[in-house]
Amino acid sequence: MILSMTGYGKAEGTIGTRKFTIELRSLNSKQFDLNVRMPSMFKEKEMALRTFLSQEVGRGKSDLTIFYEASAEEKKISVNKPLMISYQKDFEEVAKAFGQENPDYLSAVMRIPDVLRPEKEELNEDEWSQIMTLVKTALAGFKGYRTQEGEILYHDFKARINTILQLQIELGPLIDARVQRTKDRIKNNLSEWIEADKIDTNRFEQEMIYYLEKMDVTEELVRLKGNCDYFLEILEDEEMQGKKLGFISQEIGREINTLGSKANDAEMQRSVVQMKDELEKIKEQILNVL
Repeated sequence: MILSMTGYGKAEGTIGTRKFTIELRSLNSKQFDLNVRMPSMFKEKEMALRTFLSQEVGRGKSDLTIFYEASAEEKKISVNKPLMISYQKDFEEVAKAFGQENPDYLSAVMRIPDVLRPEKEELNEDEWSQIMTLVKTALAGFKGYRTQEGEILYHDFKARINTILQLQIELGPLIDARVQRTKDRIKNNLSEWIEADKIDTNRFEQEMIYYLEKMDVTEELVRLKGNCDYFLEILEDEEMQGKKLGFISQEIGREINTLGSKANDAEMQRSVVQMKDELEKIKEQILNVL
């Protein structure tokens, strides 16, 4: 069964005093393109995480977000006291030079970079192990979403390919009628210039066969059906068949275009246009197939 490249998965869990939320989403793309956003204390695990997800996600422009809500007691800010005292002394000396007494330096000092800074957290391996469990839970939901969307695409593709095959069957009587109309038209036009008893019947039949061979679309119809059948076969195949389905749809389009160029008949052209319309809708959706 085919899978969609569009996917979404989410997992939430409490680890220690923190509530973690993991979100994984993807849209269509020719290659695997992953954007990771997570707390800086886990950055050293990013490459391993990317390797893991590249194997599980496959193609798609993907985003992984890991964030947590910290409790009040965890929102710790350290004060760089030596730096703060140094700035305080500098401000006092400048104030004295300008003749100012007892100004409030505290608010100014507090805004200086590195005076107040978050305490650096170290990676906790046990915590990371639990985070990976949440990542895998989000990944399971992500894959389920892809499967669900893939099933919708599967039924849409199958219906449209079957419509193309039905239109091909309906071309049969139109082709036979076109051949007969062509014969009658040529014969009538010829009779206006040459008397019937002076026409070389054998030569006329030879020329007629040569002309009709140029209009013959038997090979195109055979190849069109073969490609459509192959498309349906691949739909039942293993996952990650998007590129192959794209190649087959190009071949189907080539045969339909040739049918249109050889049609030379309004009724046939209408059927060909309907085929093209169904195929264009297939091509649009194939971009979303993994």
